[in-house]
Amino acid sequence: MAIAIDSDKCTGCKLCEAACPFGQIRIVERKPVIGEGCTLCGACHEACAFDAISIDRPAARVPADLDTYRGIFVFAEQHGGKLRPCALELLGEARRLADRLGQETAAVLLGAGVEGLCPVLVAHGADKVYLADDRTLESYRTESHAAILTALVSRYKPSVFLFGATTTGRDLAPRLAARIGTGLTADCTALDIEETSGLLLQTRPAWGGNIMATIKTALHRPQMATVRPKVMRKPDPDPARSGEMIRLPMELNPKGMKVALVERRPFAEQTVPLEEAEIIVSGGRGLQGPENFRLLEELAQVLGAAVGASRAAVDAGWRGHACQVGQTGKTVQPQVYIACGISGAVQHRVGMESSETIVAINKDPDAPIMHIADYALVGDLFKVLPELIKEMKARTAAR
Repeated sequence: MAIAIDSDKCTGCKLCEAACPFGQIRIVERKPVIGEGCTLCGACHEACAFDAISIDRPAARVPADLDTYRGIFVFAEQHGGKLRPCALELLGEARRLADRLGQETAAVLLGAGVEGLCPVLVAHGADKVYLADDRTLESYRTESHAAILTALVSRYKPSVFLFGATTTGRDLAPRLAARIGTGLTADCTALDIEETSGLLLQTRPAWGGNIMATIKTALHRPQMATVRPKVMRKPDPDPARSGEMIRLPMELNPKGMKVALVERRPFAEQTVPLEEAEIIVSGGRGLQGPENFRLLEELAQVLGAAVGASRAAVDAGWRGHACQVGQTGKTVQPQVYIACGISGAVQHRVGMESSETIVAINKDPDAPIMHIADYALVGDLFKVLPELIKEMKARTAAR
């Protein structure tokens, strides 16, 4: 890959100099000079208002050296120094796939003061941990993270790069894929290796969840996918595992960041992240209105649970999208899932049917949710829920 400056178009405006996240561009005699530490991240190209900067990316064409791309990388998403569970879930899956290919597994960890997480990643399956630890990475910002990952892929050439299908993963993975010129399969629910070719088989719901499509990235690298949290089991840690930590020598230029974090406010609607909750109480169209979600909130408070919702309830404006369980929402895998007034269409079931215990409350004994429930309560939820809340409060008080 290479970067080129069209001197006829360049005006020496210094937009590229300010945009470079690594401080590798200087304007000399009204022309940009590129430093040896350039990572070809593309920030200068995006900032140039005169189309004077171009970056040749062979990955945008069919690479001739596919065999040089090796290893399965996992973006180890963390916030505030705490790993997201999906990072460990993906490491377990990456370990399984890498063993099939006879290759290494690597975790990519970006943040500030997060070096202490490296042993955790190794214990859960990483052979290597690529660490970028910088104060400018304390909070997630698309441009800084994308710049570092672009440089990482250019240098280390992973065959596969996996991200959790979280808010961060869904924002970062497409930006990276666009910059390096490869494909991306979003919201996968299963991964495997094709025996004959060694290609990654990426399976996701399609056509409204009525079929499962399996996608291959045959001609570009890395093969990239986002994977829904909770569709894969987190592996048991092995403290005896050893691994290598590799520091990424990258100092970000704060002037190159277009976005600055002004303030952080916690989201008050949900005290327990839905995809991490051990107990979820979900409501659907049968609740008849947003005011009736107070019953679910009361039950959730007693149980220490999170409140979820079906797509019908979210589309009606009764709950926010952050609460939606299903194909177009979140995939969850709690110990107990209580479905109240939810019919159980396939789009909802694909997001919760892996729950350990499913309890369904519905007036219709033939509703699809009743057929997959471990405990199916046929009755009016407005009569069942108050009694259930009363009983749970009594049992809690008796402890």
